[in-house]
Amino acid sequence: MAMTNGPEAAAEPDPAEPATPAAPVWQPPSEVEQQLHDAKTRGDWPAYFDVLARNELFIADSRAAADAHPGTVRFQPYWDQRTGTPCLAAFTIGMLPAPVEDPVFWSGSLDWYARNWEAHDPPWLAVNPGSPCEAYFPTSPEHRAVWQRHAAAAASSDEEGIRLRALHVGGPLHGPVAHGLACGALLFVSNGRPWNAMAHHGRGYYPEKKQLAEFWNVTDRATWQQAQERLTAADMVSEVWEFALAVRRSLALDFAGAVSVDHWRGVAERVLRHNAEKGAEVKLTPEGVTKTEPPGEAEVASQVAGVQRLIGRIARYEARFRADGVLPEGKFVRSVEAWDYGRASGMARWGLGARYCTLPEAEQAVLRAGAASRSAYRSWEDFSAGFILGRCLQFDEEEFGHWYEDMATAHHILTTDPASPWLNIPWE
Repeated sequence: MAMTNGPEAAAEPDPAEPATPAAPVWQPPSEVEQQLHDAKTRGDWPAYFDVLARNELFIADSRAAADAHPGTVRFQPYWDQRTGTPCLAAFTIGMLPAPVEDPVFWSGSLDWYARNWEAHDPPWLAVNPGSPCEAYFPTSPEHRAVWQRHAAAAASSDEEGIRLRALHVGGPLHGPVAHGLACGALLFVSNGRPWNAMAHHGRGYYPEKKQLAEFWNVTDRATWQQAQERLTAADMVSEVWEFALAVRRSLALDFAGAVSVDHWRGVAERVLRHNAEKGAEVKLTPEGVTKTEPPGEAEVASQVAGVQRLIGRIARYEARFRADGVLPEGKFVRSVEAWDYGRASGMARWGLGARYCTLPEAEQAVLRAGAASRSAYRSWEDFSAGFILGRCLQFDEEEFGHWYEDMATAHHILTTDPASPWLNIPWE
């Protein structure tokens, strides 16, 4: 067994005779595996550890065990003939298989493994076993101290977490599915995850379930389906936001040009008051014929004041968008339905990571999100501005904090990076 010298030793199998005919050239699934392969080829094990320290490592577990003990990570070693010992197999993001019902995966940082490894755990860590970028590392306390030094160096680096990542093998780069995935790219770029990972694992099975429960109240297949349908129908976006934007959109069509904020506010008020005046309705219900009364003046005045404040917020956001290059000069946001469509693209993958749907079901949901987006918007830039405004109206409260800044950074990456799906996948 060949090993490097020093505390960063990595055991590798002895070279085998080359196969005849020669095996096809291996294409790394992502930049992570490419970097590992390059470092291994050079024999640069410190660089190999640096790559591991910057990325998550995933291990498999049975779904029954994961459901029985939520949040508890169990090491499931296998017997490796090359080491002659038990090994724990860990995989980088590009080496993960497509999600199936069982097993599921957990993820952890190199530092997490170093801190949580116990004396009874396997004596070897196998990274991407069976692949050209594989490596085997002893797990003694001295070796794990090396892992922690690399992890500390990675934690103190200035590497940007918001970045464009993609799977070059195992993820679509062109076509309708890729388009639907790219509709969620603002979210995935801002989180530093591959934008085109249709076979999504996220941060692992339990974290994906926990996130859906905490932020979406999605706890099973039925609630996932409900959330997916509502997002695809743009049913979570505020009707008030869409009303305000629809008024301006209509004015822009009527006058074929820019609409002043004062004019916008004035027309919005007239529409609201007109709707209130004809607000009395006769409805047929299971209880019989009922008549709804129109809202009173105080209620109408409150609605008018609220919409006029909203118009001011939108105008100020758009001014900032233009200053930051998110919105071209003279342009405005037509609709914020993109806020739902982009999240519908994400929800399809989050549901798959939590095993609330199958891969084919997630793919169909992504296709629907892409189709809905194309029907409502004219370009990636148009879609992006609507998505970012929706996010800001829901969370940012005109602080222009990370809710906005992260999206602005992701927008610039997606509109300028030559590898961006927005520059390589036609909108139509």
